[in-house]
Amino acid sequence: MAERLTGPLWAARNWSADAGEGSIHDDDTAAELGFRGGTVAGDVHMNQFPPVLLEVFGNEWFERGNLSLSFKNATVDLEKVQVFAAALEPGADSTRVWMEREDGLLVAQGSASIGDHSVSELRGKDYRPCEPNELRILNRLKAGMSLGEYDVHTSPEKQFQRFDTNVISDPIPWYRESSPWGEPVAAPCTVIEFLWGVPMAGLRPYVGDSVGLFGAIEIGFEHGPFLMNRDYHLISTVICVGQSPQTEYVWYETHALNQKNEKVASMLMQSRVMKASSPEYQK
Repeated sequence: MAERLTGPLWAARNWSADAGEGSIHDDDTAAELGFRGGTVAGDVHMNQFPPVLLEVFGNEWFERGNLSLSFKNATVDLEKVQVFAAALEPGADSTRVWMEREDGLLVAQGSASIGDHSVSELRGKDYRPCEPNELRILNRLKAGMSLGEYDVHTSPEKQFQRFDTNVISDPIPWYRESSPWGEPVAAPCTVIEFLWGVPMAGLRPYVGDSVGLFGAIEIGFEHGPFLMNRDYHLISTVICVGQSPQTEYVWYETHALNQKNEKVASMLMQSRVMKASSPEYQK
């Protein structure tokens, strides 16, 4: 049996390059902050994992699976990256996964599983918050604070357009066509677009004009899959805030509930803001 499963090399796209000045995906802004160019977002890279995870876990991964990643090195548009997963040990329901650039640079690492999500890569992090007075940007955010509740309908048009223009890395037909569960399933980027993008309305006032980027993302399913053309209720909550030498960050979690009040999907996010981009660090 192979020691690991390997996905194909894909030239991941920086499809947020037109986000404009002030975005980490903009070449000039990213270069000013020490990056080689506008970065490919972590949710784009997460799209490359499901085909390998289906080999490891089968269709059940979309029903009660988990993908938990820390991002280690940024990539730029059209750099080729590849996904790997360690072979599942007998009786195990979790395995190690990672992504490398074509030259072997580690881009992301973490875990994937079905069933128990509590032992994932990100669930083992230290969530003890720092003292708010140590922060200059995110000092108004507190553990337990609500980022709001939202009702959403998962319209498929954007996912279909990305599928049709071949910008979803390693796409599977179920993103565009009917799936074993009826409606098309949401690609990881689409799950994140709703569970991150919608609650950003509650987070944005605390971030201001600082340049942000993803530090880590986990998506998980309990009563999945997370399907297109469905109505969900989102609940988003801050877990903790902290800092590193170059960033301040907030960990928060969003749950998507179906009309039976069952938890269908969840997202755990570490969202970072660059200190060098904030006027609060230029005083």
